[in-house]
Amino acid sequence: MRIEHIAIWTHDLERLRSFYEMYFEGRSNTKYINPRTQFESYFLTFADGARLEIMQTHALQCCAPGVPPSANDIEQQFTGYIHVAFSVGSREAVDALTDRLRQDGYRILDGPRTTGDGYYESIALDPDGNRIEITV
Repeated sequence: MRIEHIAIWTHDLERLRSFYEMYFEGRSNTKYINPRTQFESYFLTFADGARLEIMQTHALQCCAPGVPPSANDIEQQFTGYIHVAFSVGSREAVDALTDRLRQDGYRILDGPRTTGDGYYESIALDPDGNRIEITV
């Protein structure tokens, strides 16, 4: 058994697609659009076959457009899904990608560092504030 994909709601589908293509080498499929439900999505496939679905809707849901923003504080940990981890192959690659994200204006919450259980990693935020762990 394997996890088939992970999905993320967004309010800016094209921005998020570009981010994961540019920094994590995701390959996007053609945009899926359902005009009846006003739902749009992309599947991004990564080198090892893992997939990330990014989704957006413009449908009215309970008197407000689309899906409401998360009430979670991105600075804090919280229960539920908390990050997606990308293995980039080496400590040098972790350092390089972390530096690139920082220079391009993305927030780095931690690292690069070696954790107590031996992982070499950093934690960055994507454009929507989702946590990304970058590890060897």
